[in-house]
Amino acid sequence: MASTAPAPTSIPAPSALSSSWDHVLLLHARVETSLATTLQRRHGIGLSEYRALGHLAASPAGELRMQELADKIGLNQSSVTRLVARLNAADFAYRDLCPDDKRGVYTVITEAGRARYAEASLTYEAALRSVLEKAGQADPRLAVTLAALGLPGK
Repeated sequence: MASTAPAPTSIPAPSALSSSWDHVLLLHARVETSLATTLQRRHGIGLSEYRALGHLAASPAGELRMQELADKIGLNQSSVTRLVARLNAADFAYRDLCPDDKRGVYTVITEAGRARYAEASLTYEAALRSVLEKAGQADPRLAVTLAALGLPGK
């Protein structure tokens, strides 16, 4: 009895470009998970909150339009609205209306937000260096990716 199963198709191997991108994504996932856990445990803030506070602190007036903040941290409008609500509840930022355009809403960092960001930034930098070094030591493929990106990995 002859088999009627289809002949197996060969699956192409991933390209060098695709393989490199997969390593970047793996590295990104490991780093983001580690940073988020560390910031939450030590400072009670998430990674998005940390990044939002950093952008607010770095802005000349200590404020950004909601859409600017969303663009800087890579969130959509509804996600940044929830993020700012969490920052507001923690007294790290508040919402303010634009004096020239009442439809424009700004997020403004508070002194408590600046202080939390300053504390957390030391932890963030140390945790970032540590997780990159560990990733490079644990996986030679990631060490190559780190070296290509000019990041510490050994």
